[in-house]
Amino acid sequence: MPQHIASQRRSKIAVAGHICLDIIPTFPRQEQATVSQEQATGQIEPGKLYKMGPAVCATGGAVSNTGLALHQLGMPVTLMGKIADDLFGGEVLNVLKRYHPDLAGGMIITRGEETSYSIVISPPEVDRSFLHCTGANDTFCAKDVDLTLLDNVNLFHFGYPTLMQRFYQDGGQQMSKLFQQVQAQGVLTSLDMAVPDPNSAAGRVDWLDWLRRVLPNVDLYLPSIEETLFMLNREDEACLVDLPTGATGMQFDPKLLASLADQLLEMGAGVVVLKLGEEGLYLRSANDRILRFEGTKEHSNEAKANGEEGLLAGSSWSNRELIAPCFEVEVVGTTGAGDSTIAGFLAAVCSGESPEKSLVQAVAVGACSVEVADATSGICSLSELGRRVDAGWNRRNSGLKLDGWSWNEDRGVWHGPHE
Repeated sequence: MPQHIASQRRSKIAVAGHICLDIIPTFPRQEQATVSQEQATGQIEPGKLYKMGPAVCATGGAVSNTGLALHQLGMPVTLMGKIADDLFGGEVLNVLKRYHPDLAGGMIITRGEETSYSIVISPPEVDRSFLHCTGANDTFCAKDVDLTLLDNVNLFHFGYPTLMQRFYQDGGQQMSKLFQQVQAQGVLTSLDMAVPDPNSAAGRVDWLDWLRRVLPNVDLYLPSIEETLFMLNREDEACLVDLPTGATGMQFDPKLLASLADQLLEMGAGVVVLKLGEEGLYLRSANDRILRFEGTKEHSNEAKANGEEGLLAGSSWSNRELIAPCFEVEVVGTTGAGDSTIAGFLAAVCSGESPEKSLVQAVAVGACSVEVADATSGICSLSELGRRVDAGWNRRNSGLKLDGWSWNEDRGVWHGPHE
């Protein structure tokens, strides 16, 4: 039976879902050229000993990337990933506790299984290769989530069900059940995805049917454009145009973004936020669904005492269409950038910010993330982030054809024709 580590820490946000241990061997300088050349040509010699440097151990997956980014921003957060009582599971806990002793408080520990891990083979100037074990992520199910840990939580975010067998193999029943239970406690729900291997069992799932079952219980749906196209069975060539070398890489038709988002809203999502990579974030919200967070009894009383209506309340979140462009940075690495961007958005939502401010904060956090090689060490506090934005941080020029859109200089977003 799984057990949960007790924690007394109050959290505004809970992040659940996929977590793993990344083991990243470093390459000594004398071995770099040889190994890089052999891997690039697929000729790493069987039986040969390659001398390596120390291994770097880090946590990966949505629970780690989004959860630790929220922690770096200064948001109280509970992490809910499933690991085993093995050596790798112990290292996952050690990594989390190095950030804060309480961050492991919601982790689920099971016996007789294996902690998920990846061995990341990353020679210089060569694409990375991965040796991955799914481990306990595949047995994580709705009943593993201790709902009592949500008593003081405003928002419940779940990441990467596409990589977790129990959550994709039943057509979305586990995911829908979990979100229904969470919403019954007055907690806002949020969902992020990952593109599965098309040749895997997850890749063969009827994701359109899965989304129809799950999205009615999702308040904030935060996939990437690539994940959305994959799941709605769209052909990439119909909507993506290659740009010249040195440009952003892809150009998205805003009309297609609106069409995709409207499909997701019709399936039941309250707010859809599409990650567009270097082109920023696109937001589309419903106008026929009451987007209002009442919260638990404790939260409702607190909100009323402060004269607050609750998260996502009021007309500012109804029937909106916005794009926030990315900030200019020198990119060092993009690992976890999407997850960090989501963290910025969720932190803003839980702070009662407007959709415009939430999008700008999201892309700002994403920009900080890519300034360093790992997912979260470049992320600063919300106050520091705000000062950097207010100081006139430059935006990237958009590669989108935004005909019919209007730029709001004060808020730093584009307003779409559907508003």
